[in-house]
Amino acid sequence: MGTYVMLTRLSPEAVARPQSLTELNEQVESRIKKECPEVKWIANYAVLGGVDYIDFFEAPDADSATKVALIVRSFGHATTETWIATPWDRFVNLVSTIKT
Repeated sequence: MGTYVMLTRLSPEAVARPQSLTELNEQVESRIKKECPEVKWIANYAVLGGVDYIDFFEAPDADSATKVALIVRSFGHATTETWIATPWDRFVNLVSTIKT
């Protein structure tokens, strides 16, 4: 399973009524659980800055991660950017395999 980081930026319309954000989150979460049962959610954070949320999840492949992002965007309230994240110990092992 790969670890993915998804940055989400909400549209101004989505935050026009802030109370609806928890309802929207529940709808998105329910749909991801239903359509992507192989995905394991690790954490999600609301943040201050250029994006509104940062989510961490594990998915078996890039197609599954892409499907998660598509589901989030299908609600019409957000744009996303998704990155693959390599755990540090795995990164160190990969570095050690590079011949100089």
